[in-house]
Amino acid sequence: MEDLLRVGVITTTHGVFGEVKVFPTTDDPRRFDDLKTAVLKYRNGQMDVHIVGVKYFKNLVILKMEEITSVEQARLYRNAELYVRREDAVPLEDGEYYIGDLIGLSVVTDEGTELGTLTDVMETGANDVYIVTTPDKKEILLPAIDECILDIDLENGICRVHVMKGLLD
Repeated sequence: MEDLLRVGVITTTHGVFGEVKVFPTTDDPRRFDDLKTAVLKYRNGQMDVHIVGVKYFKNLVILKMEEITSVEQARLYRNAELYVRREDAVPLEDGEYYIGDLIGLSVVTDEGTELGTLTDVMETGANDVYIVTTPDKKEILLPAIDECILDIDLENGICRVHVMKGLLD
């Protein structure tokens, strides 16, 4: 399981004092209200950052970090990814999973056929869609609904599914 969970990507700077605009990659952008520390991963490495200000603008979060004090510094972190440590993440409800924990699971049907590897999760308005890559590099899209996703066993790395009629056509 991943120790770091991605919560956003820096898109650009905001103002002249080092604030950055972040596109949130978390279900609840308001989670930034309680965020005090994070890990910033960028081209040449990573660093711990301390969040000292949070604002919201349209679909973006504007963050002020103690370590970034100028617009020139902020520009260096464009396209950098923002992560939280698992212990700082928002607690999950029963049946919820962090996307990072799902990536790489072996996907097996209820009939025992191995479909491939869960390689991505597409977040849609209605329900998530699991993207499964087959051994021959084709993609299968599976809706993350109870009728299709039967069981997720993180300990053994398996996602058991029922392939509904028409999904493999």
